[in-house]
Amino acid sequence: MAATTDPDPPTDAVPRRRARPQPAWRLLLTHVSPHRWMLVGGGLLGFLAGLAALAQPMVAKLVIETISQGRSLVGPVALLTVLAVGGALLSAAGTYLLGRAAESVVLTARHGLISQLLRLRVGTLDHLKPGDLLSRVTSDTTLLRSVSTYGLVHSINATFLLVGSVALMAMLDAVLLLVTLAVLAVNGVAVLVVVPRIRRATERNQAAVGRMGSVLERTLGAFRTVKASGAEEREIAAVGEAARRAWRRGVEVAGWTALMETSAGLAVQISFLAVLGIGGLRVASGALPVSSLIAFLLYLLLLTDPITSLVTGATQLQAGLAAVVRMRELHELPTEPSSTHATDPSPSSSGPGPASIAFSEVWFRYRSPQDSSWVHRDLTFQLPPGGMTAIVGPSGAGKSTIFALLERYYEPQSGSISVDGRDLRDWPLAFLRAAIGYVEQDAPILAGTLRENLCMATDGASDDDLRTVLNLTRLDDLLERLPSGLDTPVGHRGTTLSGGEQQRMAIARALLRRPRILLLDEATSQLDAINELALRDLIETAASTTTVMVIAHRLSTVTSADRILVMDAGRVRAIGTHDDLIAADDLYRQLAATQLLVAES
Repeated sequence: MAATTDPDPPTDAVPRRRARPQPAWRLLLTHVSPHRWMLVGGGLLGFLAGLAALAQPMVAKLVIETISQGRSLVGPVALLTVLAVGGALLSAAGTYLLGRAAESVVLTARHGLISQLLRLRVGTLDHLKPGDLLSRVTSDTTLLRSVSTYGLVHSINATFLLVGSVALMAMLDAVLLLVTLAVLAVNGVAVLVVVPRIRRATERNQAAVGRMGSVLERTLGAFRTVKASGAEEREIAAVGEAARRAWRRGVEVAGWTALMETSAGLAVQISFLAVLGIGGLRVASGALPVSSLIAFLLYLLLLTDPITSLVTGATQLQAGLAAVVRMRELHELPTEPSSTHATDPSPSSSGPGPASIAFSEVWFRYRSPQDSSWVHRDLTFQLPPGGMTAIVGPSGAGKSTIFALLERYYEPQSGSISVDGRDLRDWPLAFLRAAIGYVEQDAPILAGTLRENLCMATDGASDDDLRTVLNLTRLDDLLERLPSGLDTPVGHRGTTLSGGEQQRMAIARALLRRPRILLLDEATSQLDAINELALRDLIETAASTTTVMVIAHRLSTVTSADRILVMDAGRVRAIGTHDDLIAADDLYRQLAATQLLVAES
């Protein structure tokens, strides 16, 4: 047996230098740019609506002057009505276009994140929390909706309207303009101080929401265990504490946002009072016509909208930047090669018939040297095409990891693995997995219909094909009992099926692919003796056209295998038939006398 102080094997891995990350604002623009023309159109309509609003105080000034001169009000009032109604219609159309564009931005971002998630390497996903990932796809992307409108387009329009209002106010009275700008400048300094704090608070808030989702997902994933353990109150407390942390972060964001919005509104009100007082004195002294004062006050009130839009836009922009940073973290995770464009230059790799398998000096650990010991240590064995190979050994010997390496869920640190004499790294990933049927130990079933579960990896299967594999796996009785046959929903995680039915479903799904290699990880552990015997016969029949590898704890499965691999401490200790190993290997003899016999009984 190998000592735990085995030296690290040689490796060709070269650490890659990470590229300098893009600034958050540039990432935000990459999400927005595909929909820029719709945003420009909506923004242009909003800008025209703003111009109509800018013209209204001047027309109101004209109305007052017309009244004082005793002329007809029909023309000025009609013009004012056209500006008000036309501006409202333009604003409504622009708002719709911006809303549509914002939803498109969110859709594109979600599609990209979902595509990234489903292409992540299994080893990467092992270290992530599903609840936090869901939060990034749902909650974080939702923030892009607001930042695409208020954060960008409305802020740009608000800037133009602000500049236009100031220019027209300068035409009316320079003294009152200086008073207004002095008050607004003080508010601007306060905004610049608060904005970075809003961004940091938003990042912490989104992270807290993700952690809350992770805690809740953990609890729901073990829902029956929680019930059976009477642990509802404890889990309610745990999820509640995570929710309270998210609440505290949300309150922090709300506090800073309220401070900024209040300061903006207060600045406008103080400006209004100052202009009203000083302007009244100037009107009394004859330096300013009353119509100009009224128009100036209307423009000052009109400033409320662009200033509010700028403040809201700054808040939404900080939230959006925080969101894209979290989304970028997900996009930077390593992914598998895309399987949609795979090509296979080797005719033999996708041809019919069983495939040979070879492991040569394979060393593998799941995590870094500081976090994990070796699972496989110089693992070497060869299997000819066809036949059934059983893998046995004590817990932790590395049995299931062999299957994970064959599927390329993980890459070995050194050594090579080949199928049909071809290194796995030279196989297009889609062709490799198409050649393998893998039945996991827990036989996961997805929410959906019986047909959808069976056809997960085989799109073109006919009803006859489905009924054939269901008959082979002794699920024909189940099919007859289901009210809608193949189109009957099986419930969340297959809760309407028994454990044995779920295992047989997983085997049927694998057989439907007509694989060249069939991997069975304790695939009959939940079957009764009759169904286990029938499926064992089916597997033995499949071994004539497929290379079958089965991790087994039942003596009946092991004794019928063509060869048995005995694993211990990450190495193959012995290979042979049941009779050979009983006579020659102490560990196998011990397993057969205890573990295998106990499982069989």
